[in-house]
Amino acid sequence: METTRQAAVPPTPVGVPEEPALARPRWCLYTRLLLAAGTGWLVLVLLQYLLSGRWWAMMVLNLEPPVTFVAVPLLLLAGIPAARLARRRVPRKPALAAGILALTGLLLGYPWSGLNPAALWEGGGTAPPGALKVVSFNTLAWGKSTTPDRFYQALKKRNADVYLLQEYVWSDQDDANERQIDDMARIRKEFPGYHVAVQGELVTLSRYPIVSRPAIGPYRATAREASPDWYQVYRTGKVLRSDIRVRGHLVSLYNVHIPVQVDMRESLLSPAFYRTIHDREAARRAQYRGLLDDVRANRNPLLVAGDFNTTAAMGDLRPLRSKLDDAADHGGSLWPLSWNEQGRLKLWRLDWTFTSAGLDVRRYALTALPEVSDHRLQESVVSVRAPR
Repeated sequence: METTRQAAVPPTPVGVPEEPALARPRWCLYTRLLLAAGTGWLVLVLLQYLLSGRWWAMMVLNLEPPVTFVAVPLLLLAGIPAARLARRRVPRKPALAAGILALTGLLLGYPWSGLNPAALWEGGGTAPPGALKVVSFNTLAWGKSTTPDRFYQALKKRNADVYLLQEYVWSDQDDANERQIDDMARIRKEFPGYHVAVQGELVTLSRYPIVSRPAIGPYRATAREASPDWYQVYRTGKVLRSDIRVRGHLVSLYNVHIPVQVDMRESLLSPAFYRTIHDREAARRAQYRGLLDDVRANRNPLLVAGDFNTTAAMGDLRPLRSKLDDAADHGGSLWPLSWNEQGRLKLWRLDWTFTSAGLDVRRYALTALPEVSDHRLQESVVSVRAPR
């Protein structure tokens, strides 16, 4: 009887799989760049929450137009379907991860974008009789880019009850070496009957009596000196508070010009550019601290307006914005911008108006006067809220 002989099967070596594993597909360069960009942007947004307004170096990153916080994640989202147009296949899992990164960056970055949809549905209503019309304006070295006659004509045309004006100085075309000017005779001639308060480069004009002018922040030490020189007042007195009496109500007006943080005459590649930001950060914080301390202690209805040299992307404004209401909520502009009217790029809002709960904002507008200044003029109509 024959037996069937089976061929011997060699044993499988230890550690060697019986079937070779399939190699993982390599992601193309486009996919890797999409994920890297989404991750990097999300990290930057998280750093924004942690460090902006707290660490001077973040000011360098925050010089970008605030709308970037919306534009970049939207571009990243658009990059996923755009891969098909570029004939590049992004695998499903990396595409989903890239979408989640971009959406998270969009949601977290939106509050820093400067967009203001509340203005589209938040109306101040009809201004009641006796409402206060307030103009705030960085005059660009007191109208140096136009003639005095046209400058004063532009201001008078607003017919405001209160003018909060910045840069009451003389400077050359390079905005260097600001010096004191004396135009009081012309001011009183053009605005007869107005009460006038001057502090360094700040001028407040009011149809209503100015009953007090408390010193704010770093200017307090200067105000205690017997006869401080003009430049010392100019350097420390960046907040001018004027309390006016409006039909029996005491209203506090803050005329603000926070020091600019950069010197654009220096190259971005120059160490001097970054030294300037570092050195000026201390002066800016001192002014913000003095302003915020005074606002917190002030029980009057109040309005704070001026050139803050601060965008919605900068954390410096965060404490003030959490304490007061932004008048632009009543301005009808989804994207309020105030600078640079004399340049090609008009992508920043540096000028702000804030009010306390004691004032109702009936109207707010930003008006371009490029023949006068590179800043837009802020125009608010407010009324004192009747006590309950």
